[in-house]
Amino acid sequence: MDRHALVTGAGSGIGAAIARRLARDGARVTLAGRRAEPLQALADELAEEIGHGRALVAAGFDVTDPHDIAAGLAAARAAFGPVSVLVNNAGEAPSAPFEKTGADLWAKVIDVDLTGVFNVTQAVLPDLKAHGEGARIINLASTAGLKGYAYVSAYCAAKHGVVGLTRALALELARKNITVNAVCPGFTDTPIIARSIEAIMEKTGRSREATLAEFTAANPQARLVRPEEVADAVAWLAAPGAGAITGQAVAVAGGEVMAG
Repeated sequence: MDRHALVTGAGSGIGAAIARRLARDGARVTLAGRRAEPLQALADELAEEIGHGRALVAAGFDVTDPHDIAAGLAAARAAFGPVSVLVNNAGEAPSAPFEKTGADLWAKVIDVDLTGVFNVTQAVLPDLKAHGEGARIINLASTAGLKGYAYVSAYCAAKHGVVGLTRALALELARKNITVNAVCPGFTDTPIIARSIEAIMEKTGRSREATLAEFTAANPQARLVRPEEVADAVAWLAAPGAGAITGQAVAVAGGEVMAG
């Protein structure tokens, strides 16, 4: 895959796993995110493993700010040329009961998790259309984009929006030979989940084992999904053989039953 992939939220967790996988598959990868330190650490790791010149750090890349997006894209294009694979991964997942979900929290989650996908996709779309066949948009949604979960109403609303946007854009771009798909992980072993577990333990006094069991209860495999498993799904959708796969929301969740 000698292509230019841009991955937002690439500094840790699922984003970092996706960036590693695409780089190992031969892509030149722009590591986009707000914080420079984790992005640079990943770039150094990839340079040691694969060689220099395969990863670019685009720090200060705030998906809610069109000016930051434009600056990051300019640097990415200067280094690697037009983007041909876009992975919209950046997101936040705060939790609160609906009655305690204020307008500020609601707006922030929608802005980052949904409008951020809109912002980056619109900015990158000219590159993808110019590339034509083989261009890819892969949006990281969630099983929360396919069913409801208590205490994350804003997140569920945003991720349902990402799935809807994916399906609509897939139809618009089908004749342009650009595929648009969503990957929907279940609870995944990431720093976000680790922080959630710590917060619940602190609030409730429950043990780590009991708290973790709440997160794995819906997964028939009784475990957290691994970030590398999500990255495998993204790599499949990015590969040439997935050219007929578009408008899909692919659950990576151990067989968890979705609303239907």
